[in-house]
Amino acid sequence: MASVYFTPGPAQLYPTVERHLQQALNSQVLSQSHRSQGFKDLYKRADAALKELFNLHAGYEIYFTGSATEIWERSLQNLTARHSFHLVNGSFSGKYLEHAQWLGREADAHQVPFGEGFDMAQVHVPMQAELIGIAQNETSSGVCTPVTDIHALKARYPTSLLSVDMVSGAPYAQLDFNLVDTAFFSVQKGFGLPAGLGVWLVNERCLAKAASLQGQQYTGGHYSMAMLHEFYQQFQTPCTPNVLAIYLLTHVVEDMLVKGLDTIRKETEAKADMVYGFLEESELFSPFVQEPAHRSPTVLVAEVHGKPASSVISKLKEQGLVLGSGYGKYKDQHIRIANFPAVSEAEMERLIKALKLL
Repeated sequence: MASVYFTPGPAQLYPTVERHLQQALNSQVLSQSHRSQGFKDLYKRADAALKELFNLHAGYEIYFTGSATEIWERSLQNLTARHSFHLVNGSFSGKYLEHAQWLGREADAHQVPFGEGFDMAQVHVPMQAELIGIAQNETSSGVCTPVTDIHALKARYPTSLLSVDMVSGAPYAQLDFNLVDTAFFSVQKGFGLPAGLGVWLVNERCLAKAASLQGQQYTGGHYSMAMLHEFYQQFQTPCTPNVLAIYLLTHVVEDMLVKGLDTIRKETEAKADMVYGFLEESELFSPFVQEPAHRSPTVLVAEVHGKPASSVISKLKEQGLVLGSGYGKYKDQHIRIANFPAVSEAEMERLIKALKLL
C-alpha cells in the first residue's frame, strides 16, 4: 500500500496529478516555447481557473514566481518605500517581518506568543504603514486567523495595502478579495503539487503603488511588478517559467472547480473535526492551539505527552502514514497533520485509528 503524506508541504499529491502529468508528457506541452501561443493559451486558462476559484474581481492579475518565499521579498520591494507592519504569531509570519528588516524597511510588528491567535482589538497599525502583512494560516504553529478578522483589519486601515500569506490556507480560506489587495501561495500544500511554483494575486491598488515607486529604488529587475504586469498583458512571463507546474496547477484547479469549493471546504472541516475530537479525548496527544476559534483546519498541530514526537512519527511511518514534525524548537514536542484536499476522509480515519493504538 502506498504511503499517505500528512506532511504540511511538500504534501500528498492531489489524486489527479498522475493522470495530468502523463497527459503533459503525451502532448509534449513541456517542450513548447514559453513564447509560443500554446503557452499563452495555458497561462490564460490558468488565469481564468484561478480567478473563478478565488472569485477575483476584474482588476486582479495573477503572476507566477519560483516560490511563495520569493513573494515576501517581491511584495516588499515593489509595494513599500519605507514602512511595513506585520502581525506575527509564528515562524513564517516572522520571516515576512525579517524580509522587511533585511530590505531596510522601518518595519513594525504586533507579536503574540507562538501558538496564539490575535485579538484584533489590540492591533494598532501606524498611519505610515504602506503594507500590512499577515499569515492567514501559520503553518509552523497551526494557528488560523479567521477571515472575518482579516476583513475587519482592512476596514479599519483602508489606506494600507493588505498582503495575505495564504500558503497553507488556500484554497480552503474564503477570503473576500474586495477586502484584500494582494495574496500569495505556493502549490505544494493545499493544491497537492510538487514544489517549485509561487502564485501571486495582485489588485489595481498594488499596481498603482508599484508604478509610483518605479525608478526610486531597486524593485527586483525582471521580476519587478512593472515587468510582471507588462508580460501579463500577453499572458507571458519575463523569464522561462515552470511550465509543468503551471500545467498541473491549471488542471488541478479545474478539477477542484468541478468538485466544488464548497464541497472541498465541508470535507476539510469534517476531517478537521475528526482529528480535533480525537486530540481532545486522547491522553497521549492534545491540541497545541488552545483557542478553538484559532485552530487551523488545514494544518493541525498536536502536542505529544510522555514520549518524543519522533517516536510517534517513526511508528506511523512504518504503517505508511507520514506525519510532519514540529517546527523549529518544537520538532520533538509536536506533530503536524496536514489536512489538505488531497487527503481523503478514509485516509484521515486510518490515521486516527493508528494514533489511537499507540
